[in-house]
Amino acid sequence: MNTKLHAVTDANGRPISLFVTAGQVSDYTGAAALLDSLPRAQWLLGDRGYDADWFRDALEAKGITPCIPGRKTRTEPIRYDKRRYKRRTRIEIMFGRLKDWRRVATRYDRCPNVFLSAIALAATVLFWL
Repeated sequence: MNTKLHAVTDANGRPISLFVTAGQVSDYTGAAALLDSLPRAQWLLGDRGYDADWFRDALEAKGITPCIPGRKTRTEPIRYDKRRYKRRTRIEIMFGRLKDWRRVATRYDRCPNVFLSAIALAATVLFWL
């Protein structure tokens, strides 16, 4: 069984919102699910999987500037702040800290709801550490 975790974090890399999808599902599904739960922010850092014109337009409608590099298949390259994009390492560190929890790293749970509950428990502890 394969899953993909989508997360919204604050500027310090602490998890705020979490969403689990099947592993073969596109990142656009997670982006659409987490769009309503986005906090007020100036910037959103995301990887290439979240590069979609509709997602960029939705972010700009909320007053958030996207810092998402364009996919390699785009005909016109997307401009983004490369210096600001380097701060995305905080998000990757958060995912690494979640995987310090053995239950999350090895995915003992078969049911996605139970797996998300384990992730939420780990994220709650990470938020306060």
